[in-house]
Amino acid sequence: MTTAPKSRLRRIAPLVAIVGAGALMLTACGSGSGGSASNGQFTYLGQTENTTIIGTLKDLAKNQCAPEEKAAKLTADSVAGTQWDQKLQLLAGQDALSNMSMSAGTPSLMKQFIDAGQVVDLSAELDKLGVADKILPAAESTIKALYGEDKLYSLPTELNIEGFWYNKKLLADNGIDAPATWDDLVAAAGTLQDAGVQPFAADGKDGWPITRLVGDYIARDLGPDALKDVADGKAKLTDDEYVKAADEVAKLGKAGYFGDAVGSVDYNAAMNEFLTGKAAFFYMGSWALANFNDATQNTIGADNIGYAPFPAVEGGAGAIDQVPANVGIPVMFAKKGFGDDQAAWLKCIVSNYGDTVLKDSGVVSGFALDNPPTDLPETTQTVQQVIKDAPSSILWFEALFTSKGTSVSQTNGGGLANGTLSGADFMKLVQAANDEG
Repeated sequence: MTTAPKSRLRRIAPLVAIVGAGALMLTACGSGSGGSASNGQFTYLGQTENTTIIGTLKDLAKNQCAPEEKAAKLTADSVAGTQWDQKLQLLAGQDALSNMSMSAGTPSLMKQFIDAGQVVDLSAELDKLGVADKILPAAESTIKALYGEDKLYSLPTELNIEGFWYNKKLLADNGIDAPATWDDLVAAAGTLQDAGVQPFAADGKDGWPITRLVGDYIARDLGPDALKDVADGKAKLTDDEYVKAADEVAKLGKAGYFGDAVGSVDYNAAMNEFLTGKAAFFYMGSWALANFNDATQNTIGADNIGYAPFPAVEGGAGAIDQVPANVGIPVMFAKKGFGDDQAAWLKCIVSNYGDTVLKDSGVVSGFALDNPPTDLPETTQTVQQVIKDAPSSILWFEALFTSKGTSVSQTNGGGLANGTLSGADFMKLVQAANDEG
């Protein structure tokens, strides 16, 4: 994936590689603290399809990180994304991880690397290097939640927020303000429907944008740790308070607010509905900025697009500034061989990556910026401000599910959107799939 916009597709459904039963088991052998020796190299391993990270690293090597490049030359290799987790597991079993690499696609595999002591505790290292403040709180919160850790073990080469994008003119023409509460959103949808305007554009075919709404409602109603409680076995999706969230989304579908035949509408078609003015709201991640800022796709105008965070649920335990977010594919540092040269590269990357990847690729990362461009589109500036202001983040609905649970959830998301599946039935299916593992 040669550009940031093309790379957006891989974040729609996070990579879950299938690791064969015969794969090598991880070991903690010889993890050690490493020394200053590096054989004159700083090695990086990434996925073949993603050239954004290595392209940014090469830019840094020529410019801000030139001294680090002189001391330890950047040496890169790549593996196909479909083989990624298998390759990482093989290298970890041989204690041969690259100095820096994209993190495991499956959070549970990354957790194994952490438990085996094979990756660097970046919280401690960044403190030591004096650059801990270069990681934005929302990004740090997302990574820690993803791996269930209170320390940072990956760096956020991207940070995508999610929420409701809306057509300012359609809302204004119908006397609607950006919704602050779920009740506001439901009322707005009814007003739009009565006026002959489709309230929501949604990818019902793939299902995941619909299930995102369920997860966000749970976080707003029950608090940001509610889905972790499910993963930890403290609660079930079939509990009444969880079913309520799916029921609320199902009500939108039954009312026809997602449009006709939403089950056959895919990602590109939903994007087109919103950008051609056929729908007023579009729940989507900030990776869609590339589409919003493309005049050939966006006929309503970039300045006509507003952003509203997922609304609050009245009486809920969650806060509206807890932003739904993901970090794309973060990067990790191997503990073995981590010495002075690797630490120098780490410091330089954390200090300069954010500005460089935004300038070169238009990608918003989880790093604080020193010199943000002044000519960014309004939508991009909005995303940056939301990220900067967010004290913490929440994960998407399936983030902590099993691979089967994720598949069943997304396969049935369209049923909620077209009103053919009740919230209770949806949650039964997903809970059963998670229980099976």
